[in-house]
Amino acid sequence: MKQSLRAKRMAKHHRRNQNVPKLNLVSLMDIFTILVFFLLVNSSDVEVLTNDKSIKLPASIADTVPETTLVVMVNDQNILVGGRPVTDIASIGEDPEIAPLLEELQYRASRRNITAEQQANGLPITIMGDKAIPYTLLKQVMNTCAQAGYRDIALAVSQQADKRGDNATEAAQ
Repeated sequence: MKQSLRAKRMAKHHRRNQNVPKLNLVSLMDIFTILVFFLLVNSSDVEVLTNDKSIKLPASIADTVPETTLVVMVNDQNILVGGRPVTDIASIGEDPEIAPLLEELQYRASRRNITAEQQANGLPITIMGDKAIPYTLLKQVMNTCAQAGYRDIALAVSQQADKRGDNATEAAQ
């Protein structure tokens, strides 16, 4: 039996609409691959020091990124080296060096492979001191670090935006 042209056209139209379109995942996978690589590359730029809740860092507008070093945390009760308590603030005397801190730093320095450049300049260390601690205590901690061979001292601060503006930077130059 012969079909009319209208019947053929309708049958062709029904066959065309019966096919379920397939989802092409290739382009979607390409986008996600690029997104993953982008996030991996850009996430490594941020350096965050582990912060103790008892330490409130002073604010600064410094732009330099800190290196990963040994961290000495000083709060109103304890001194911690690498997250481990070394001594309490109440037991510190008037000596320029803090004996338990000096022992711990010397022990950690003896376990490191020291290069000739580090021997000349001193080992790097970061001091995270609460902004409310007295300067004399901070001075004792810095002096103890220097006596133990950690002379490349960095002080940790919270970074904030520069409030001075462009006029202040021009005046400073």
